Amino acid sequence: MGYSRILGTGSYLPSQVLTNAQLAERVETSDEWIVTRTGIRARHIADEQHKTSDLALRAAEAAIASAGIDKDEIDLIIVATTTPDMIFPSTACILQEKLGLPGVPAFDVQAVCAGFIYALNTANAYIKSGMAKKALVVGAEIMSRVLDWDDRRTCVLFGDGAGAVVLGASDEPGILHAKLAADGRYQGLLNTPAQISGGKIQGMPYLHMDGPAVFKFAVKSLSEIAMSTLAEAGVDKSAVDWLVPHQANLRIIESTAKHLGLSMDKVIVTLPEQGNTSAASIPLALDVAVRDGRIQRGQTVLLEGIGGGFAWGAALLIF
Repeated sequence: MGYSRILGTGSYLPSQVLTNAQLAERVETSDEWIVTRTGIRARHIADEQHKTSDLALRAAEAAIASAGIDKDEIDLIIVATTTPDMIFPSTACILQEKLGLPGVPAFDVQAVCAGFIYALNTANAYIKSGMAKKALVVGAEIMSRVLDWDDRRTCVLFGDGAGAVVLGASDEPGILHAKLAADGRYQGLLNTPAQISGGKIQGMPYLHMDGPAVFKFAVKSLSEIAMSTLAEAGVDKSAVDWLVPHQANLRIIESTAKHLGLSMDKVIVTLPEQGNTSAASIPLALDVAVRDGRIQRGQTVLLEGIGGGFAWGAALLIF
């Protein structure tokens, strides 16, 4: 069956930066309070005229260029997002039109912060089955639009951005194993419960999170799925060169790395400058580390993430 392999990476961050000091002028908080509890110092915020597909387009173009392919070689587009341009059509269809690729199958995946892992695993299955040869997988979010900017428990955490990879069929090892999980019993801990009915928003349209409960569940679930992914792939944790985790909270990242026996110098962390960009955080971090030279071809990389639902997953690959 062969493998699917990452051919190129790309990312995009809006130019507007919102620092903790600027946030402290808006809500009762401080740089020290935010950094101590989260590790975040700043985040990027999209301009009002920009949509999620605009961010996705910039990341996608960078990934296609990095892969060194013609865009017409793309035969599958998957966008992971929880902040789509509109109810429908999918942001992937809108991105497809902006890329000028009519006819290419395109759809969204909604698993919040685990969305990129879900989308990557889906594209991997398409390629391994022979249903696609080159897939564009994007995580893109404008989380700033679902935040209550008077709630210091949540508004300090999130940012906007997009990251992308191009996956291609290969005889060389690429994605070795991926594992997904979900448990809807915990949906009340992290959600944005509003819906549209009769032309009006019904219910709370802002992100809600039970921070302590999410932290406890995330550390346990991410550690377990990372270890089981390695075990099922027959790879010892000592063989992992880099951990690229979802960038939610520095303490969660540190705890997960500790469970895996990895020192933090083997963990890619972009959280301080970007905040939590939900489905975009893993491909953003991956692209940063590829472009600055830390992640090299042939190295073993473990990706992992968890989001509302709960939904979580991990992917082990040779870059």
